[in-house]
Amino acid sequence: MTRRMKKVGLNEPLKHVDHGRPMSRRQFIAQGFCSGMAAVTAPSIFGLFANPQSAHAALSSDLNALKEGCGIAVQGAGKIPFICFDLAGGANISGSNVLVGGPGGQDDFLSNAGYSKLGIPENMVPPLTNAQTGLSDFINRDLGLAFHSDSAFLRGILDKVSPATAANINGAIIPALSDNDTGNNPHNPMYGIYNAGADGSLLSLIGSQSSESGGNSMAPSKWVDVSLTPTKVDRPEDVTGLVDVGDLVGLLSQEDAVAVMESIQRISDRKLAKVDTQVSTDEIIKDLVRCGYVKSADIADRFGDPSTLNPTLDAQIVGDGGIFSQAELEDSEFSKTASVMKLVNNGFAGAGTITMGGFDYHTGDRSTGEVRDLRAGRCMGACLEYAARVGVPLMLYVFSDGSVSSSGMIDDSMEGRGKGVWSGDNSSTAASFFLVYDPNGRPTLLGSDTSQQARHQQIGSMTADASVDRTATPAASNVNLLVDTVLLNYMALHDQVDEFSNIPNIELTGDYDSWVAFEPIVTDTL
Repeated sequence: MTRRMKKVGLNEPLKHVDHGRPMSRRQFIAQGFCSGMAAVTAPSIFGLFANPQSAHAALSSDLNALKEGCGIAVQGAGKIPFICFDLAGGANISGSNVLVGGPGGQDDFLSNAGYSKLGIPENMVPPLTNAQTGLSDFINRDLGLAFHSDSAFLRGILDKVSPATAANINGAIIPALSDNDTGNNPHNPMYGIYNAGADGSLLSLIGSQSSESGGNSMAPSKWVDVSLTPTKVDRPEDVTGLVDVGDLVGLLSQEDAVAVMESIQRISDRKLAKVDTQVSTDEIIKDLVRCGYVKSADIADRFGDPSTLNPTLDAQIVGDGGIFSQAELEDSEFSKTASVMKLVNNGFAGAGTITMGGFDYHTGDRSTGEVRDLRAGRCMGACLEYAARVGVPLMLYVFSDGSVSSSGMIDDSMEGRGKGVWSGDNSSTAASFFLVYDPNGRPTLLGSDTSQQARHQQIGSMTADASVDRTATPAASNVNLLVDTVLLNYMALHDQVDEFSNIPNIELTGDYDSWVAFEPIVTDTL
């Protein structure tokens, strides 16, 4: 008898008979009972790569000179913006989305049984060649990194990026174990990115969850800084609420408001010069007063125009010609993504986490996971396309807590697409991947020939039966070392591999170049 599979809606929570009732915040997110929210980590770049906000009033040179002494951050620290996607619940990444192979790389094909375990039926395995073309119909390299041609991630990304943007993207996959259905995996790399020097003009650390990482998965404890208290960002109102420019902007034009604040600062400064506060810390008190006015003028200068921060007012993001339609922005996952990418790619924050829930999708069908992966892909594509439109590079990292596997049963429904049903959790099929966009051209893989480059594009390997080879890299069986590997690749994009060991509490040791994917795309002289 054939059992009819009940379709689960895109935003419907996942109720598994083999799982206990969700009790923790992370379990609710993983099974989709509450949405994963966005996290933005302050520290990073942008102003160096893009034109300054042309709508801003010009802060006068005498006050501009005071900004550094007052501890006011400037846009840009010469670092590449960094966004990571935390897919809570154990999403499929390897095989059915990003191709994985043996020690030779993505084209070192697995067995048919291995592909079946990864949800790919025999009639869709990558080794199959088209008799007319001599090529595989199931390998797509539009993004440099090889995806399965029917990958939902890929379809979503390509739905949002232009062909010109896609041509400037490349990526790498890292087969690595992580525990299923738990936030205890120290996956989140944002503190490490901060330690590498990423910095922004507005934020320190922002997260949608009341957790140290601001996302579903933990951050490695070796880097956690309790002074960087996460602030929630998961919708445009959270972004616009980050800055209060006061009542003066509104009563006056932005330019006039800045001029008034500058005048107040100068008058105050002249009066302070004639006053003795009779306090032993006289100069400290005067500096605090001076800097208070300078900061107020700077805030009005940079953020007095509402369109500066608000993603819903950014024509590149929403509306005719925008990345999202007005209808799409009604979806909380899309509005969350728009909010994070607006901050990160424009230099107001250096790194951000977008947590998406409901990826514990071993529901006895394939369609549930496909539609959720497709939406996640569209969110990834939006971040990459916005980076291209702003004119900045971007490193996009995708991870999940554990993974899934298939029993080989096929879901022939329209959304199941004739692929293998996800039948259960399986940490041995787990992997993470990253994509890099460079406005100057597709990032170049390390290696003097194609075989070496293939081993840099896949950092690690799987066995023929689609299990992570635990001996292939240090990261394969240690999530802390996986995060170190991601940080190493971020620093390598800046030509800073030699400085990697200077990061506090680094555990990854050995031949660093073996675990780096790309040649540098940014140098210290940028």
